[in-house]
Amino acid sequence: MATNLNQQIQTPALPDIGSAPTGYDRAYFDQSNGALRVFFIRLGNALSSLFGPRGGKYLNIPYGSFQDSTDQTAANTTTAYAVAFNTTDLSNGITLSNTSRLNVSQDGIYNIQFSIQLKNTTNDGQDADVWFRKNGTNIDNSNSRFFLPARKSSGDPSHLIAAMNFFVELAANDYVEIMWRPSDVGISLEHYGTSTSPTRPAIPSAIATVSFVSNRSA
Repeated sequence: MATNLNQQIQTPALPDIGSAPTGYDRAYFDQSNGALRVFFIRLGNALSSLFGPRGGKYLNIPYGSFQDSTDQTAANTTTAYAVAFNTTDLSNGITLSNTSRLNVSQDGIYNIQFSIQLKNTTNDGQDADVWFRKNGTNIDNSNSRFFLPARKSSGDPSHLIAAMNFFVELAANDYVEIMWRPSDVGISLEHYGTSTSPTRPAIPSAIATVSFVSNRSA
């Protein structure tokens, strides 16, 4: 089956069979049957490509990938802070706004995943809660608590990656935010630049991906 440069299956054009004559006309029926035969062959090829072993490459579903290259701190332990992002890596129907809002353009069930680089500079073990909000309202039972050990020494903080995923049902134009709250202001979201010996990539303070899973239940 021929495809375009975007690897999309070409939709077969509807056959143009015209109006039937008043009486039997073999030429007309031969032409009509030929047009229908070509149409159904193309339709069968398209369906075969879609449902074949590698048919997923023809599917165009919403997705988004975002990260942040700054440090994120908390001024106190009684405020909920939205995890911020300053870079959009990939986007198809899912966009970033207000630095923290992950917006979807169509209804569906979405899988939201995060990876947050936490740092503890205190002499005690600390907790950090991370949860989800939908359109500014906390999502029930979406919180997770992560424990960070005390710093190893002065100038050598402890580190932890907080990561999880969560399924959320969203309507078109809904948005989700990832919220956090530390047990001490010595907890922060830390980014690190590229490293050497050996050369290593930078570490974002936060990464989030949003993937379409399914249409919404009836």
